[in-house]
Amino acid sequence: MSTKSKSYASQISDAQVMLAGLISNKDKLEKRGITSEFILSLGASLNNAIDKNNEQEKLKADLKTATATLDSLLSQILKMMSEATKLVKLEIPKEQWIEFGIKTKR
Repeated sequence: MSTKSKSYASQISDAQVMLAGLISNKDKLEKRGITSEFILSLGASLNNAIDKNNEQEKLKADLKTATATLDSLLSQILKMMSEATKLVKLEIPKEQWIEFGIKTKR
């Protein structure tokens, strides 16, 4: 099973179904090496994966919120810089515009 072709949620769901099947058929599978320890280990790994997936989803949501805030702030800054540039060009000689980071254009 390729881990890259499926979403994390899909892989977790598949593992949950597998775990349930292993538990239900433990007696039949024990002779093939599926021990209680194996099932417990799979269950523990699955729980850890679920926790990490939940943590990652929260971090994605936090990132989207932070990005929206940053976009808003940068939009505000852009408007203020545009206004400042206009005023600098009206009041300051062209030779000094570089001091404000303005390229020499009128």
